[in-house]
Amino acid sequence: MSASLTPDLSDPTTLTSLFSPLASEAGVGLAVSGGPDSLALMLLVKRWADMLATPPKLVVYSLDHGLRPEAADEVVMVGEEAKRLGLNFRGLKWADEHPETGIQEAARQARYRLIGEAMAEDGISLLVTAHHRADQAETILMRLAHGSGLDGLKGMVRLAEVEGVRVFRPLLDVEPAALVAIVDEAGLTAVHDPSNDDEDYERIRWRRLLPALAKEGLDGASLSRFAARMAEADAALSNLADAAFAELVGFDGFGAATLPLAALSQLGPATGRRVLSRILTVVGGRQKPRALGQVERLFDQIATDTLSKGTTLLGTVIRVKDEKLVVAREPGRALPSDILLPPGETLVWDDRFAIFNRSSETSLIAAATDFFPRHRLEEVLGFKVTTPAEAIRTAPIVRDAEGAVLSLGGWSFDERVEVTVITD
Repeated sequence: MSASLTPDLSDPTTLTSLFSPLASEAGVGLAVSGGPDSLALMLLVKRWADMLATPPKLVVYSLDHGLRPEAADEVVMVGEEAKRLGLNFRGLKWADEHPETGIQEAARQARYRLIGEAMAEDGISLLVTAHHRADQAETILMRLAHGSGLDGLKGMVRLAEVEGVRVFRPLLDVEPAALVAIVDEAGLTAVHDPSNDDEDYERIRWRRLLPALAKEGLDGASLSRFAARMAEADAALSNLADAAFAELVGFDGFGAATLPLAALSQLGPATGRRVLSRILTVVGGRQKPRALGQVERLFDQIATDTLSKGTTLLGTVIRVKDEKLVVAREPGRALPSDILLPPGETLVWDDRFAIFNRSSETSLIAAATDFFPRHRLEEVLGFKVTTPAEAIRTAPIVRDAEGAVLSLGGWSFDERVEVTVITD
């Protein structure tokens, strides 16, 4: 790929465009491993910051994963270069016991967790990473091979949240060779991580294939354009699904969702799967990202009327009743334990209910209802309750120090408590 097709990183206007989202942040973190990509990122952000009258606070974070003996010295090197540039620096170490399998994923999670904790201590709101065009190409190819849908095929996005950390990736359309050149020009010696040559890792195997694919026209630029088009299609489909969700999906006070089967079938598979996926996300307490195949199989079962009497998926119980799809929270260990409600504050319970303690009392407790006789419930609420038993059991109940019930699900019986069902 020719250098002319990558942004001109020596142009101040280009730097301003690349890093413009950082200008509004009070503090910005830079993830720097010592490799050529992240060293170039550090140099570029420094050049950009020097053009501003009041740049944000910049902190460089470098993590020793404890996987290689030389990693500690590499963190020291990054610290020295950061300080030479006048940047704040924090060296971190993953000191926990490492798993025997899945080490790359565990290391990734540890990296974001430890850097995220350090950012919180430092008052840093956004982490900048050096992911570039080749990283994007590898990601798209891996996801394509794994059968990802549009959401996956749009690749990495510039602004995202990863493991609870806000992440900005300004270099996704930059060729790695351009970053290497910046490091060479600065006279720096980048770190070489031998794991980048280890073909036991899928990403590395795809990386080795990129030159051959480029010869056939499937280079980083082509895959980047593909990702952009997938992102446009994904956004359009998301808008359709959001409108359908708002119009067709109903929630009761216990957090259970209903959707008419006829309406679901009229949406078509692409939109219908998204609506179904969102229902599972909301009702299931927003669990970890789900595999597309699971949702596809469930949608196909519903569409072909082959869904069993009741099935579970992603923290939910799914049934068909009276020509409607009914989805309730699945009881189990994933539900919150008993939680004290802070006075004057709102507690988000199971990512499904917002419970506001309007009083100054410190002894109000929210817990899973677990068991509440339906006939007694109907006496309290004053109407017939048809929601699934699982929805009742998994709804929050708030009691005071004397054990009096102040609220149940989305209903409040006492002015000290206000409850809202979260459906978005």
